[in-house]
Amino acid sequence: MIWYTALVLAVGAERVAELAVARRNARWSLARGAVEHGRGHYPAMVALHTVLLLGALAEVRLADRPFTPALGWTMLAVVVAAQALRWWCVRTLGPRWNTKVLVVPGLPLVEGGPYRLLRHPNYVAVVAEGVALPLVHGAWLTALVFTLLNAVVLTVRVRCENRALGAAGPGPGPGPTAAGAVPPGLSP
Repeated sequence: MIWYTALVLAVGAERVAELAVARRNARWSLARGAVEHGRGHYPAMVALHTVLLLGALAEVRLADRPFTPALGWTMLAVVVAAQALRWWCVRTLGPRWNTKVLVVPGLPLVEGGPYRLLRHPNYVAVVAEGVALPLVHGAWLTALVFTLLNAVVLTVRVRCENRALGAAGPGPGPGPTAAGAVPPGLSP
């Protein structure tokens, strides 16, 4: 359990690092006239991600969930891959990346990195991590509850981002497979 606690704390530290990057990037975007969208759903998203971390630890401890090597090591690999994908998104968007939906008018769409393959690649990372992190140590209930609640939050979030994309100007085409469909400053 000690190593699992360390893993969850490391993911928590990664979230704090994300928030620091987001604050810096928000200053950059706002200095360039960014418009924020979706303020209403943001607190629910932050709360849900916090509950994921706390719930995983609590379930493992209180329900005495065992570490099952075949599942645990596989899910750990998924967690690592999700982090790699997330930071690929952050690096690709550079100062345009944010945890909030901030659109800087007039900048071209981002079409490189993972955005050439997926419309919302950061959410692939979020979904994968939300399932995998609890399952590293058998916390299946946390994985299930997070996944269901996250589906609701992501539905709202993706609609918000897509509306912001539409307001930012002509998009790259219909559907989630369109390449590079993240407007400048938009939080993936």
